[in-house]
Amino acid sequence: MSIQEKLSNLLLSHEKYLSENVDGQKVLNKTLVSQHAREYNVELLTLLQSDADVKNHFFVQVKKTTIFKLENFLTFLNNRSFLPDSFTAFKQNIGLATDHENYLANNKEVVLNWAYKDCILEGGQTKDDQKRSEVFFNEVLAPDQINRLLDDKVFVNWKRHDKSGEHTVKELSENDNLIIKGNNLVVLHSLKKRFAGKVKLIYIDPPYNTGSDSFGYNDRFNHSTWLTFMKNRLEVAQHLLSQNGLLFIHIGDDEVHYLKILTDEIFGRNQFVATIPRKTRSGKSDVPYKLSQDFDWILVYTKAVSSKEKLFQRTVERKYYRSDDFPGDEWRLTDLTTQRSTIERPNSDFTLINPKNGDKYPVNSDRCWSITKDTVTAFLEKGKIVFPGDYDFLNIQTPYMRVFKSEEIELNGDGFDQGYVSTEFLNRAMDTLLKAAQNKLGTDEITELFGSKAFSYPKNELLMKVIIEYCTQRNELVLDFFSGSGTTAAVAHKMGRQYIGIEQMDYIEPVTVERLKKVVEGEQGGISESENWHGGGSFVYCELANDAEDFRKAVRKAKAAELPALLEKAKKSSFLSYRVDGEKFHGFETLGTEEQRPLLIELVDANTLYINYTDIESTDYNINKADKELNRQFYRRQP
Repeated sequence: MSIQEKLSNLLLSHEKYLSENVDGQKVLNKTLVSQHAREYNVELLTLLQSDADVKNHFFVQVKKTTIFKLENFLTFLNNRSFLPDSFTAFKQNIGLATDHENYLANNKEVVLNWAYKDCILEGGQTKDDQKRSEVFFNEVLAPDQINRLLDDKVFVNWKRHDKSGEHTVKELSENDNLIIKGNNLVVLHSLKKRFAGKVKLIYIDPPYNTGSDSFGYNDRFNHSTWLTFMKNRLEVAQHLLSQNGLLFIHIGDDEVHYLKILTDEIFGRNQFVATIPRKTRSGKSDVPYKLSQDFDWILVYTKAVSSKEKLFQRTVERKYYRSDDFPGDEWRLTDLTTQRSTIERPNSDFTLINPKNGDKYPVNSDRCWSITKDTVTAFLEKGKIVFPGDYDFLNIQTPYMRVFKSEEIELNGDGFDQGYVSTEFLNRAMDTLLKAAQNKLGTDEITELFGSKAFSYPKNELLMKVIIEYCTQRNELVLDFFSGSGTTAAVAHKMGRQYIGIEQMDYIEPVTVERLKKVVEGEQGGISESENWHGGGSFVYCELANDAEDFRKAVRKAKAAELPALLEKAKKSSFLSYRVDGEKFHGFETLGTEEQRPLLIELVDANTLYINYTDIESTDYNINKADKELNRQFYRRQP
């Protein structure tokens, strides 16, 4: 008898694994057998071992231990030729399957699979460390390491900057602007408890993964590593975004299409809003046959369920007015109720005068009128003209009469009564973004601020103004966790938005922080003139505390004679990695300096680069009293 026949007889002899088909015949229930196999059901395993040939085929003996070859058994069980008339919930297909055991061929969704997809990538980025060997923590095999890496971390070196200078931070406010130095994945997870669901706009300009540009980050990720890097960060970003929040991802040609599929998978395909082209230069095509060379791209997503027409809030604050007793209304005789639109210019050439205070409202191209369509109160009659300041105390959110400036109408679009802009308005916004590069370049703005090109490829302030203006209102929270030169934070500050900027490169202090200091002082570059910006406000700077970064910096700066002493220090430290192969360090003194440095860096466990909040009282880390108090406030913990 073949192994197929023996297994068939064995399983069909067991009443528990039989089911009736539509004709009332007893057939094997493959679904139940598969379930029991995955559960390592003792009754099934005993049955399979009762036949010597079946046991030899599906089990292997390792010393005194018998191991069940589960995958071999399931493949055999679900093969089309094995009991084809049996009852099964599984399709008889061979191929890649999703996490829910549905074959991709039968799946309605498009998913992107790659090596390391199920991993967490710490993603360290420093100029001295561009070719580091990234550590991938597998979600199944290394949950403890991942939990430690992503737990709440300690922040230190708190400083507040305002127009009068730098100050010690004594107390944190809910409305503080934050600039944080540290690994963005770690910081994002540390922000979750305080800011989950509160961020209205996330704008990021991540590494483009070109492998050849001069971008300041570690921009040489291979494709799979880059996708893992982005997946980890977008997953926590979604958690931070408010329900009607928006995500803007600025990206280049190399990864835009893969990133689109990845972000579809995380946010949901229905949450995709638009792909916005941004013109980066004009009249140059130095790469043959690459037609999009003059553009990069912005992918836009939302968590909102509403239609695309209602995603972008208008930016002009609505003001409500009520009508007053205007005796006889002799100054306006036209029947306004017959007009087709709620926004219409009067068809006469006289000046309207408010009888209460004498304010004049001449009819001209800069004025428009909105009328009351319905009687909403005893004070608001159908067709009534209402002047600014009349009966503010009612605060009724109904489309009744008010005076608009024409520029407000341009901003509000057709949907101002609903508090959102229309698709036409969104199209105008996108057109502005497309042309943003024709204005002053970001490098020019940085050069004006610092007297030199202090940062490569910064985005200009107009670009960020358009995005922030069209997506947020005053005091709403904006997040940029690839903060770079600080353009997003600078524009948000000038426009009265709260912001959080995250950057782990060392230029955060000489570039990002210094730029924001200039903003607070009232610098007149970028959008300052259009926003009537003259300075003010404040921001708080802090850093992720770390246990091993000082050691890594010491290794990079140490002279040859100092390296052996650093090795001895590492052996006694708390950051020594368990992954280190001790054999590599035999004969350490005989190695060259450039061989010793990477070996010493390898000693550092990536998880110990940062101090967990749960360890804040440990004497090993010497966190001072003031930093302990600020961390308690940040995490809203009791002393």
